[in-house]
Amino acid sequence: MMTSADKAGTNGQTAMLTPPVVSPQEWEAARQVLLVKEKAHTRARDALAAERRRMPWMEVTKTYAFEVPSGKASLLDLFQGRKQLILYRAFFEPGVFGWPDHACRGCSMVADQVAHVSHLNARDTTLVFASRAPQADIIRLKARMGWNIPWVTITDSFDADFGVDEWHGTNVFYRDGKRIFRTYLIKSRGDEQMGGTWNYLDITPLGRQEPWEDSPPGYPKSPTYKWWNWNDSYEAGAEPDKKWVEITDAGEIALRAPGAQ
Repeated sequence: MMTSADKAGTNGQTAMLTPPVVSPQEWEAARQVLLVKEKAHTRARDALAAERRRMPWMEVTKTYAFEVPSGKASLLDLFQGRKQLILYRAFFEPGVFGWPDHACRGCSMVADQVAHVSHLNARDTTLVFASRAPQADIIRLKARMGWNIPWVTITDSFDADFGVDEWHGTNVFYRDGKRIFRTYLIKSRGDEQMGGTWNYLDITPLGRQEPWEDSPPGYPKSPTYKWWNWNDSYEAGAEPDKKWVEITDAGEIALRAPGAQ
């Protein structure tokens, strides 16, 4: 059976060749075939994240200075006391298309997709954007676009030293006391995945910090689902809500039942 999209195109455009229209039974059979491949893709993605958590670290010994709304800040300050820092180099500065009204269109799309940062914070992780625009311009842009991401100004060679001076990219750092280590860099098309809490955590050295993950011995872990919360309800050190524990326990049992997908 042909759909309207199969018919000859108009205005000189090539006709769109769409898949066949089938019965509900045939559609479900096709979905099951694809689901096998999708599950394999998920397992491969988890294995890649596990390998990423075992990448060697590079200590950062050079001192860097950033401008923040309150004044000056070091790279250590950007962690905000947390163990992990994800730092995205966004292009908003003179010479970038859109200046001074807008940041780079691609970087702006990344910013539009960023989930509420409280969920990352709950996993001991801070997300920061960095550009060369002055803070006054960054504050104005954030207000215009509705962005609440912490956003700092680069004042030195940080972007050149970490491979993001000519193109956007996401660097990941880990803090051990006052020592800082670079653990990962993702850039170019790799940044297309960024924005969601899970994808951000998957590029960090500690990962999602859940029991099912393949992480090196001694890495922090807490029960899957139990740490989740509303973005305005996280409290440091709080025990999981008992009702939420009951709900998630029941959900996990259902997911593990024979025939569950």
